[in-house]
Amino acid sequence: MFSASSDTNTAFREVIDVKAKNTERRPYFHLECLAVLFCTFALTGSLRANETALTVQVLGSGGPELSDQRASTSYLISIDDKARVLLDTGPGSSLHFERSGADFNDIEALLYSHLHIDHSADLPAYVKASYFSGRKHDLPIYGPSGNTMMPSTREFVEGLFGNHGVYRYLQEYYEPKVSAAYKLKPYDIHPNQGKPSHLQLAADIKASAVNVPHGPIPALAWRIDSGNCAVTFTGDTNKPGTALTELAGGSDLLIAHHAIPEHAGEVASSLHMPPSLIGKLAADAGVKQLLLSHRMRRTFNNEAETLKIIRKYYSGPVSFAEDNARYQPCR
Repeated sequence: MFSASSDTNTAFREVIDVKAKNTERRPYFHLECLAVLFCTFALTGSLRANETALTVQVLGSGGPELSDQRASTSYLISIDDKARVLLDTGPGSSLHFERSGADFNDIEALLYSHLHIDHSADLPAYVKASYFSGRKHDLPIYGPSGNTMMPSTREFVEGLFGNHGVYRYLQEYYEPKVSAAYKLKPYDIHPNQGKPSHLQLAADIKASAVNVPHGPIPALAWRIDSGNCAVTFTGDTNKPGTALTELAGGSDLLIAHHAIPEHAGEVASSLHMPPSLIGKLAADAGVKQLLLSHRMRRTFNNEAETLKIIRKYYSGPVSFAEDNARYQPCR
């Protein structure tokens, strides 16, 4: 977990202050070194009784920019050191999946918060690569329903791999009449009137989802429960609301997307939460730890201010996500 000791919090604040003062992004390989530092906060402590060792690895901590030296949004959930669930597949994240040492054959479900490019673009890379991994069992894909602006999850997968899709040369992985080692099985999630949809992904993994506002884009927040350990992912949203607060209630870790500073413009504020709303959400939900991801250039130099604003509402441990960093919130 992120240590709550005064020494650790002091050291963590020093890391934040140094990063906030540095106006020039370092080369990417330095970020990997920093990720190791953050891991020291994530992996201390001892396993609770009757607890599974749930790990979240950040495969992508950035947004849609090309100049942030980060992969776009993606998270890998492992149980007892075995990769089990992928959440979002933003551009560049598949490389970090490879670096993680995970086996794509072990992935039991793929979850999408929404289908913006910075959350979904690497799906074809995974599907093509699976030919060489020897995957033999179907891959369920769960994500939001569509609207006039965005496809549903079913339409998204069919638009990529159907017989008229962009990558129709890979249609054997989707079309039922074509033989393949496994099939992609997309499902649209329709939470009902603020109540979460529940999915039993495996005997030891439950996923729950609620709709969240993200401008005109259909979007979901997800919660993963395994044993007595719970992690909630806000995805992109500008208004947490009661449904998300209840979904995140008591989570061991809340991963919130920090894509804008407190006083962002009208368009950005219609899509993302400012730090004050993140802090209120963490406090109201009573989460044990907070991790800020989906970092962007417009927030890099404001992270010291972000932490101050969040501290007005939430007093628990707070960290800023880095590519490749691993977090074990229940240790």
